[in-house]
Amino acid sequence: LRSSPGEVCFPGGKSEAIDKDEIDTALREAKEEVGLQPEKVEVICRLVPGIDKMNHLVTPVVGFIEDTFQATPNPDEVSDVFVVPLDYFVEPVTYKPLPYTTWSGYSSWMHCFTYDDPEHKMSFKIWGLTAQFAVFLALVIFGKRPTFEVDYDLDNLISSSENNFMNLYASLYERKKSNL
Repeated sequence: LRSSPGEVCFPGGKSEAIDKDEIDTALREAKEEVGLQPEKVEVICRLVPGIDKMNHLVTPVVGFIEDTFQATPNPDEVSDVFVVPLDYFVEPVTYKPLPYTTWSGYSSWMHCFTYDDPEHKMSFKIWGLTAQFAVFLALVIFGKRPTFEVDYDLDNLISSSENNFMNLYASLYERKKSNL
């Protein structure tokens, strides 16, 4: 991406007037970025949103695709496409928590994974919102405790995720209000 070169992320981007909702945006962006045809995706759900480092609201859309899908990266937007097994986000080989504080003063930990991709013989750093979404999805799918600490109540995963989001959103709102 022009705004975050060299960073790992899921396909996605800003909604456009032609998009009916977040699902349309996700499907359009995946087609533009990696050549994934919308009709080849079985959309399952939207997850609890997150807020990126530029304070944009980001809503993850989850879907199934065939494991035979071969990405065709758009060279204007994507340099590499790689696959990480989802269980890596509950039992990683290389993991490091990074402390961070948002612009609004909200403090937490950021997940940071290093994934050594055997196919490309490259290492990829997966962190921030991308790692947060991958961890949450892995927790939902596998229903087991990760090998590292998370900010979720694992017995009430969805509601604790919603609470975490609302606390983050409230801290951003308070900061904006105090700057007026």
